[in-house]
Amino acid sequence: MKRGSQNRWFVMMVFTLCSLGLVGCAGTYYSAMEKVGKHKRDIMVDRVEEARDSQAEAQEQFKSALEQFDSVVKLKETDLKKAYDSLSGEYDKSVDAANKVTNRIDKVESVADALFDEWEDELDEYQSKDLRRSSREQMKRTEVRYREMLASMHQAEASMEPVLRIFKDNVLFLKHNLNAQAIGSLQSEFANLKGEIDILIRKMNTAIESSNKFIADIQ
Repeated sequence: MKRGSQNRWFVMMVFTLCSLGLVGCAGTYYSAMEKVGKHKRDIMVDRVEEARDSQAEAQEQFKSALEQFDSVVKLKETDLKKAYDSLSGEYDKSVDAANKVTNRIDKVESVADALFDEWEDELDEYQSKDLRRSSREQMKRTEVRYREMLASMHQAEASMEPVLRIFKDNVLFLKHNLNAQAIGSLQSEFANLKGEIDILIRKMNTAIESSNKFIADIQ
């Protein structure tokens, strides 16, 4: 078996064992990836990009949900069961988008912790004091930028919670009150929902910009 094929086979085996819970996944995964030339810094860049993209996708989903909400509250006569099904579907998609953002941020934190721990440990391996000092300074600068980016990500993540709360309340109310009064209730809530989504979009944009800057700096 050629070396490239052996490496791919090894990585696939690690994924399989991780999925079965037979090995400690984090450290084993990073070791496996290093064998095929992908180091923690590379993985971190990939995961920051994935987190950034998931935030952009969440933005679009929440915009879509708001548009659907708006279309329902503007209807004079409508099939309320159909309106409920539509809003409920948008809510479920929004929850999935929010969960994906959280999952991606967790993965960024996981590899970042591993990267900085490794970096710190390897400082002791330097024989040159100048190189050790330079590497330590670079590590500290990178960590500061990372913390700033992570804070932006968490702010964006937190901004989804009030949107989902308002959305869920109104979907539940519509579910049990399929009448004109329910539409009136949705109309009164629309401004609140729009305000929270506007805040969410601004914070998502800030987090996305921070992610792009971090990626540019670390590469």
